[in-house]
Amino acid sequence: MLKKKVALVLAMAMTASLALAGCGGDSGGKTNQVLATGGTTGTYYAVGSTMMNTLNDVLTMTSLEVTSTGASKDNVQGITDDLYGLAILQSDVLTYAHEGTNVFADSGAETDALWVAGLYNETVQITAVGGITSVEDLRGRSVCVGDVGSGTEFNAQQVLDAYGMTFDDIDAVHTDFGGASEMLKNGQIDAAFTVAGAPTTAITELATSGMDFSMVSLDQEHVDIITEKYPFLVQENLPAGTYDGVDTETICVAVQAVLVASTDMSEDAVYELTKALYDNQDALATGNAKFELLDPVTAVEGASVPLHPGALKYYQEIGVLDADGNLVEA
Repeated sequence: MLKKKVALVLAMAMTASLALAGCGGDSGGKTNQVLATGGTTGTYYAVGSTMMNTLNDVLTMTSLEVTSTGASKDNVQGITDDLYGLAILQSDVLTYAHEGTNVFADSGAETDALWVAGLYNETVQITAVGGITSVEDLRGRSVCVGDVGSGTEFNAQQVLDAYGMTFDDIDAVHTDFGGASEMLKNGQIDAAFTVAGAPTTAITELATSGMDFSMVSLDQEHVDIITEKYPFLVQENLPAGTYDGVDTETICVAVQAVLVASTDMSEDAVYELTKALYDNQDALATGNAKFELLDPVTAVEGASVPLHPGALKYYQEIGVLDADGNLVEA
């Protein structure tokens, strides 16, 4: 399959070890696959690390190697450029890549990342210094909107849009979750968007840091606007007590976190990996509670791009999908 290539000068500068890692080097008889995640304090990295630590002992064809990245857009492009074999990213960004829309409008469709499993919902969370209690309060404030090109950046734009605002109405700062938390604690910014499974490590640490901390709740009127305009976003409220000191429910929206595999990975390898996720779910959940949410039906019912043939084979084998790839009614 023809794939977009990085510039020749970059290809020449790439080390042999990186090329082997991304494109399938040999690791003890297994094919090494780099699993792209996100920042080291985010849920992607924690989930990916649990997969690596748990599944490498049971997989016979693949050895997982987790790497920290700039998240969703970076992960799609890294798969396109043969740097990663697997990735976790937001379903909306994956959809944009396959359609060649939004941030991929200039570069064109990137379709080498195929759906393996929707893992869990990621909540769009807004942390802030005390006194900021609504999205309207962000106007004129310094706000972290995630890494450039990350799913967090896109979702921040969408939430602000529902309130009649753009990045021009705030002082937008770009960094990862850990960097945003440090900046909040140090008084360098006023608020930050974080899109991750809750509770999120970076926010948990922030809530227990002793700073004057608050979670910004959306209002139902604007949630309805957001979910109508952006159907891939769904309402998902955080219960009181999700974070220390937050004693009321926080109204939020969420998007799905998706495990994807490169078209270069074989059907057999992705089938084995998909099966291993479910066969070892208890062990995975012991390492990270997000795997308690893994369910084969919800893993595919939100699929907005084609499934990898190996994943499709597994879901058909267990009766979740029929011979045509359609969801079987319960």
